Amino acid sequence: MKITELVKKNKEAILYIFFGGLTTLVNIVAYSVLYYEAQISNSLSNIIAWVISVVFAYITNKLFVFENRSFRLPMLLVEIGSFFACRILTGLLDLGVMYLCVDILNFHALVMKVLSNIIVIILNYIASKFFIFKKKSEAEND
Repeated sequence: MKITELVKKNKEAILYIFFGGLTTLVNIVAYSVLYYEAQISNSLSNIIAWVISVVFAYITNKLFVFENRSFRLPMLLVEIGSFFACRILTGLLDLGVMYLCVDILNFHALVMKVLSNIIVIILNYIASKFFIFKKKSEAEND
């Protein structure tokens, strides 16, 4: 199989990994600036970084990864609600991991942030692919 065929076949996963990586970078940079530079508490830094990265993730997932171009208001509201609900759940998981590992167990904050984000990326992909941006019939998208 040629590389171009392999890329075409796995385009969605490749784009998700790419934009997931960018989302993770946005999350980690925002967290680092808030926690290390602004001296904001671990939990508050994590929450603010999460909000910034979730907005970035929604836009990139909708437009580039899952190529969902429907902007009908009822569907958009359900989609945004589902996206943010799933991200809240994985955000709470991230917050719990960070609190336990950094505040309680005194592990290195940045190392734990990276490890926590790996778990979050995997869970978010599953939710986005199979629930939030699942392919609808063309009639439903028009």
